[in-house]
Amino acid sequence: MLLENKLNITNDDELALAEERFGKRGALALWDGGLPGKEKAGSFEALAEIHRALFGEVFEFARKLRPVNMSKGEFTFAMAAFLDSVVADVEKMSQGTFEEIVEKYVEMNVAHPFREGNGRSMRIWLDQMLRKELKVVVDWSTIEKEAYLTAMAVSPFDDGKIKGLLRSALTDRIHDRELYQRGIDQSFYFEGYAAYQTKEL
Repeated sequence: MLLENKLNITNDDELALAEERFGKRGALALWDGGLPGKEKAGSFEALAEIHRALFGEVFEFARKLRPVNMSKGEFTFAMAAFLDSVVADVEKMSQGTFEEIVEKYVEMNVAHPFREGNGRSMRIWLDQMLRKELKVVVDWSTIEKEAYLTAMAVSPFDDGKIKGLLRSALTDRIHDRELYQRGIDQSFYFEGYAAYQTKEL
């Protein structure tokens, strides 16, 4: 189903291109504006601002909790009617260690608060927490798409795989813009968007 958008695009392929182009530009603007931003890393407000930066040019619903139920395959994300309380509970989770940060990331993914763009927003959000608490980030360019998607698919029941995958990709290059750019490209690729490279935008 084609999502209603600010650009009045009525073609799936054209919308995908616009979403990728504006989203990657927004991700670069986030970096250039000074990550992790004004809001506390790990808060829903921080996640909502990331979502707005990536998708605000394309969708009216940017940064807003989704009003509809969503599922992926046989897995159903948090019910829309309870999203407020679910997100509030996730926000309260501890984030002092690597394990706690990944567990919080997994639970926010289970909540899946937005109508579109959850994964791309949450991977930046995850890095914000890692940067603030542990002075590391994930080098997403070293993580293979299928390995990541498989680990995330089972993470609500077994988070060991995603913890191992992310731990193996940690780096202390938290001020490296090029590494961040490559990570944004890989993050979009995880979701099937690969028409543009951030360095070209």
